[in-house]
Amino acid sequence: MTEQTAEPTVRHMPAEHRYEIRAGGALAGFTAYRDRGDQRVFYHTKIDEAFSGQGLASRLVHDALSDVRATRKRVVPVCPYVKKYLEKHDGYADISDPVTPEVLQWLDGELH
Repeated sequence: MTEQTAEPTVRHMPAEHRYEIRAGGALAGFTAYRDRGDQRVFYHTKIDEAFSGQGLASRLVHDALSDVRATRKRVVPVCPYVKKYLEKHDGYADISDPVTPEVLQWLDGELH
C-alpha cells in the first residue's frame, strides 16, 4: 500500500495546538485546542470540503479524545462538533468538563 492510498492518520501537532488528520497523504482537516491547566479546550474542528462525508471528523475527534485520556487531561467542548460527538459517545463523559463563562473568557484571551 502506498502513502497515497494509506488509511487516514491522526497526528497530534502540539506546536500548532491541534490534531490533524491526513488522507491519501494530504491534510484533510484538524481540530484545534488550547490547554488550560489539566483541561484541553477544543474550540474549532474543520474538514476540507474535498474530504467531507468520509467520516474523517469523527475519526479525528475520536483519536484526539483518546489522546486526551491517555495524557490524563480533561476535555472542554467549546467546538460544536466536539460537543455533539461527546453527546453521542458517552464513553468520554468521565473526562468531560462543562463549558463555563470563565473558560470562554479565558479562551477569548488566548486567541486574541
